[in-house]
Amino acid sequence: MGLILDAGAFVAVERGDREIAALVKRERLAGRSPTTHGGVVGQVWRGGAGRQAMVARLLAGMEVRSLDLDLGKRAGVLLGLSGGADVVDAALVCLAVDGDEILTSDPEDLVELARNAGVHVDLIAMH
Repeated sequence: MGLILDAGAFVAVERGDREIAALVKRERLAGRSPTTHGGVVGQVWRGGAGRQAMVARLLAGMEVRSLDLDLGKRAGVLLGLSGGADVVDAALVCLAVDGDEILTSDPEDLVELARNAGVHVDLIAMH
């Protein structure tokens, strides 16, 4: 079981959401690093560590995967299967394996992607 964060989770951390902080802490205490990819970082990074200290702190303890050729191709295939258009969301789902949790502000968008990817994940909605 792993924890994967979308942009909504980072925004929630910036707003001081304690639930997200607790989930991330649980993951780290279990000896695992939460995961995201560079496309998500591009969605949330707006001003560097001085302006976004909480995001910078969260990123420091995460595994940030590259949105490289392989992940891009897998995301594109998944978009073709699902009829979707958001490569960042599709790539996030492509990182997941059965049993992972994805913290997201768009669970409805990820349900179809996960179904088409054939991966069974828990989508935890951020508000």
